[in-house]
Amino acid sequence: MKSANASIIAGIVLMMLGVLLLLDRAGVLESGAIVAPLVFAAAGVLFLSVFVRRREHWWAAIPGSVFLGLAAVVTVSQLTGSGAAAAFLFLFMAAGFAAVYLRVPDNWWALIPAGVMATLAVIVSLPPSFQGTPTAAVLFLGLAATFGVLSVVPVRTGEVSGSKARLRWPPIPAAVLAVLGVIMALQATAVLISMDFAVPAVMILAGVALVVYAFLARAGRHRKVHGPG
Repeated sequence: MKSANASIIAGIVLMMLGVLLLLDRAGVLESGAIVAPLVFAAAGVLFLSVFVRRREHWWAAIPGSVFLGLAAVVTVSQLTGSGAAAAFLFLFMAAGFAAVYLRVPDNWWALIPAGVMATLAVIVSLPPSFQGTPTAAVLFLGLAATFGVLSVVPVRTGEVSGSKARLRWPPIPAAVLAVLGVIMALQATAVLISMDFAVPAVMILAGVALVVYAFLARAGRHRKVHGPG
């Protein structure tokens, strides 16, 4: 059965390539502009079919999303000639890593590259006039949102079978990155008049975040040891 399916797929691919070559020879279309995205799309669909079939094949979503993203980039570039077409690659990769987490929630780490790729997609699509401080603001805020999402996602602790808890460390980078992002955004919009107060403000807010986190962590350990009051 598997060999028959492979023969059918190979036959269809050969027929499609043959048709493209015939159209190219006849001068109807330029096959070189179509073959590349078709090959990338076919490879992406192949990996996604592996991903869909079995739960343990979660890894296939990553190369599948990359190939589909490349197909989208080539197609959009040929149709529009826009340099922002690269954003499609990052969007597809973000979706691929998100699919890895959704398929196996124990792979919580996939949320980090998913957030990073989504942030890069936004940055690449920004107009040239937004380069500089606005780009930095988007980067910091996007990374802050990534770690913020990671801080509320329950993960397997490993202490008790089936038990889950939230990670304690993501709120720290989320808070620091959010502060930096807000400062960059304020500077970009000319609301922050003087940057002389930026560094002290960052230090104070970061210190507050660390102290609050320490008290919350200590209170959580106290409840685990002594039980609810």
